[in-house]
Amino acid sequence: MGAHDGSMKKERIAWLRKWARDIKRDVIALWLAPRDPRVPWYAKVLAAAVAAYALSPIDLIPDFIPILGYLDDLLVVPLGILAAIKLIPDDVMADLRRQASEQRKPVSTGGLIAVLVIWSGGMVLAAQLIWNRL
Repeated sequence: MGAHDGSMKKERIAWLRKWARDIKRDVIALWLAPRDPRVPWYAKVLAAAVAAYALSPIDLIPDFIPILGYLDDLLVVPLGILAAIKLIPDDVMADLRRQASEQRKPVSTGGLIAVLVIWSGGMVLAAQLIWNRL
């Protein structure tokens, strides 16, 4: 323990900050991907879905729900990003990342609408189940 532990902690924090910056950049790159003719259609679909969800101002599972609230941020979104990136040719992804680095973070109204529709449908279904039980 001592100075070595402090430097390892700083290295981990630096790595996490870089990882977070890379994730943000990749989300913007995936937001750009559906507009790029070099991206295959199936990659465009997944990239659009992942970017819409990641850029949505609200989560499908709210963060205040213990454990599950952060599960989408820590697991689902990064796995979706990795899957979408694997479907995009490396040279195209490099170009999209360069473009993303020069762009401001967009907000996905499509993602917001999708989350609201899912939540509304869930509430209607729950209300219907409760009504049928009465």
